[in-house]
Amino acid sequence: MSSDGTMKRIREASPGFKARIAGGFYMFSVLTAVFLELFLGGKLGNAANAIQMSGMVAVTLLCYSIFRAVNKSLSLLAASINLVGLVFEAVRLNPHGINIAIVFHGVFCILIGYLIFRAAFMPRFLGAVMTLAGLGWLTYLSPPLVVHLSPYNMACGLLSEASVFLWLLAMGVNAERWEQQAGAAGASIRT
Repeated sequence: MSSDGTMKRIREASPGFKARIAGGFYMFSVLTAVFLELFLGGKLGNAANAIQMSGMVAVTLLCYSIFRAVNKSLSLLAASINLVGLVFEAVRLNPHGINIAIVFHGVFCILIGYLIFRAAFMPRFLGAVMTLAGLGWLTYLSPPLVVHLSPYNMACGLLSEASVFLWLLAMGVNAERWEQQAGAAGASIRT
């Protein structure tokens, strides 16, 4: 099958399916990175990072596709911010001890949290949970704050974010409400 055919099938997939795929990619990338780091002691650190980043690129693009029904511009901004953060992670830019990639990801989580809160197709409490994850990641703006709050800030970020993506994996989104919201927002459902 050609790549054009594959891309067309992905674009035409239901929002519920896309949500489950996003949850699956998130869980796969995080669990693979954690497994490789913990059990192989960083020997495959670059491989773990590449797997994690590839998975997060897919998650980011799927989140854009899902949440554009709420607000296309804000969803695009969130995706762009997260992709920029992934570029920072790839080049390992870390000026003044600030983990720029995690900070960008924190902003992404806050924006996605807002979009979830405004979405008619997901429970609102998940928006608050995702925003909490973003606030946990934003502590990385200040290295002394990170040291002071560690490991609670990381646990807050990981557990909050994982719970949202577990929801997406297990429950997906309400496709009927997604289509209604996409129609009301003027978003094209199949583009």
